[in-house]
Amino acid sequence: MSAPLVAVIATEGFSPFHLCVPEIIFSQILPGEALFRYVVCAENPGTIPSKSGMSVSVEHGLDALNDADIVIIPFWAHPEEKPSVALLNALLAARLRGADIVGLCLGTYVLAYAGLLDNHRASTHWEFEADFTARFPCVQLDTNSLYVDDDHLITSAGTAAGIDCCLYVLRKYYGSAVANKVARRMVIPPYREGGQAQFIECSVPKNTKDSRINALLDYLRGHLDKPHDVDSLANFVSMARRTFTRNFTRATGVSPVEWLQVERLRYSQTLLESTDHSVEMIASLSGFNSPVSYRQGFKQRFGVSPSEWRKMFRGK
Repeated sequence: MSAPLVAVIATEGFSPFHLCVPEIIFSQILPGEALFRYVVCAENPGTIPSKSGMSVSVEHGLDALNDADIVIIPFWAHPEEKPSVALLNALLAARLRGADIVGLCLGTYVLAYAGLLDNHRASTHWEFEADFTARFPCVQLDTNSLYVDDDHLITSAGTAAGIDCCLYVLRKYYGSAVANKVARRMVIPPYREGGQAQFIECSVPKNTKDSRINALLDYLRGHLDKPHDVDSLANFVSMARRTFTRNFTRATGVSPVEWLQVERLRYSQTLLESTDHSVEMIASLSGFNSPVSYRQGFKQRFGVSPSEWRKMFRGK
């Protein structure tokens, strides 16, 4: 039996990184082992420009999808633009033949425009979650996973998650032993724990239009290790409890309790990355009642433990 055929579709304004990821993983990365056959195609063969001034010369048209076992859209430069009918029809035909259809990062948009993802789970770059959800309400967007496989429709989160996704596809065809061998050759982990939540910055407003709330936020940032409750915070700004809660939420977009939780987690990230403090000490300095509640809150928000975060993001 011949090796599975991978067809990667190059589109104008492509990202060189995203186009190279499947080429590295699905071309002959292991010497003497042809795991896949690999071809790059385009709706209009010829010189396809990237978004960064580079270009790629493509010989094959969309008819290359006719025999493909795996079809990959590595990027889509303009999420607001619907792809051509020819491209969408080619994807639909490949899907009907039973091919795995893969959208890396913003390539997920192309699958969604084709209607392939309706009533299916999918992933895309976290910065485009709101836009994607508004455009495709029938798609069940997974806002955390690095990649999602729902009935042979495989989509990934942003940028480097494309590597995780392609390794997953390789693992799906050849098993963990081969995927691990390829990962070692690429000098990357064969599997990453957690999801893209660990890469999303905590959204905590630094200033608001309310000067009293701003003064409170400044105070809290300097005293995160102290216990705080709604009554003490209301007293700080000389407001009644209900008035304070209403004004704080209007100014920041979140409740006082939510703001404190996010800011404490954000501060703990800084401590994990820049100090040698134990997790227990960081929990205390960040204002958590106990190391257990800190670990639980951290894991729930970022998908990894504080120790795993430190291992990933702290330099030498």
